[in-house]
Amino acid sequence: MTAKHPVPVTLTGRHVRLEPLSRDHLPDLFAAGGADEEVWRWLSGSAPQTEQELGALLDGVLGEVERGESIAFAVIRLDTGRAVGWTTYRQINPHDEWLEIGWTWYGRAAWRTAVNTESKLLLLVHAFEELGMGRVMWKTDHRNERSQNAIRRLGAHYEGTHRRERRRADGTWRDSVYFSMLADEWPAARQRLTARLAGG
Repeated sequence: MTAKHPVPVTLTGRHVRLEPLSRDHLPDLFAAGGADEEVWRWLSGSAPQTEQELGALLDGVLGEVERGESIAFAVIRLDTGRAVGWTTYRQINPHDEWLEIGWTWYGRAAWRTAVNTESKLLLLVHAFEELGMGRVMWKTDHRNERSQNAIRRLGAHYEGTHRRERRRADGTWRDSVYFSMLADEWPAARQRLTARLAGG
């Protein structure tokens, strides 16, 4: 049985709301993480210094959505009502029942808060329980230890490292570290993530 292809949708939790990304989110997004080199180090090589520069990156994401290549969400903190980052479903393959969660970033103020845990919980619930996916994957730069640790904390399993997979903006070569979670691993992961959120 083939999984469903995701469509734009709003997913709401206790701490965050994921809603379809749009240009309307740009001012909040720039305020949250624009010009912060640490936020962008592993994403685009250098931080967008103006709203215009961040808007160009956002337009690239929206172009993928228009072409049916991804589904993009703005991550909204419910306590402020402001966007603090974005995340996407990408490399979507309903026939083989898998997709990637990626192209994710949050402003520094959202780090080490419930934002990432609940965002991923919402995305995983939707992918496994509503879309019928059998596998969700992540990949990240081998130097980005913070991202790898965050992915492991979700309960994802390390699959391997693809060497020299992508050229970085500075011309150096990135090895990509791959992780995944399968549908039969999801119930235990969901229980752990839900308990972590309940514990603050």
